[in-house]
Amino acid sequence: MSTNLIRFATAIVAVFFLTTSAHAAGSSPRPKTDSRPGVSDYNAGVKLMKKAKFDQAQAKFEAALAKNAKMAEAHNNLAYSLRKQGEANFELALSHYNRAIELDPDLAEAYMYRGVLHTLMGNEAKALEDHRALTKLDRKLADALQAAIASGEEPAGLEGLAKSW
Repeated sequence: MSTNLIRFATAIVAVFFLTTSAHAAGSSPRPKTDSRPGVSDYNAGVKLMKKAKFDQAQAKFEAALAKNAKMAEAHNNLAYSLRKQGEANFELALSHYNRAIELDPDLAEAYMYRGVLHTLMGNEAKALEDHRALTKLDRKLADALQAAIASGEEPAGLEGLAKSW
């Protein structure tokens, strides 16, 4: 084989490997970081909430809302974290559920968990109002709320509550 042919073949192989590695680098399955204000604190709160560390999750959701007060999901998850810490937090939790729904009237999880809170507070009529609204948004969550109202107890699991970005 001639020297020129070897150089040519080497150049072709080098170009192939360079384009393959450039393509692989650009198609990483890892998603880009969401840079919206408050998202990193919110996501940290979700992780803590999933581990039932509600007081720590509360702090993260509050930090997220300090950076972006219009995050309906953060209000919803903050309300959930507050509610899980006991009856003394029910009124504050209710205000955050209300704010979540005000910001996003289609946020089914807020109706679900506000309905649970109304049930725990002994206000079945308001819980049933949330159930009616929820039937139009998410049938599975509506069924879970109906069971919670019937039993008077909180449902197990997060039922999609802990959405992260």
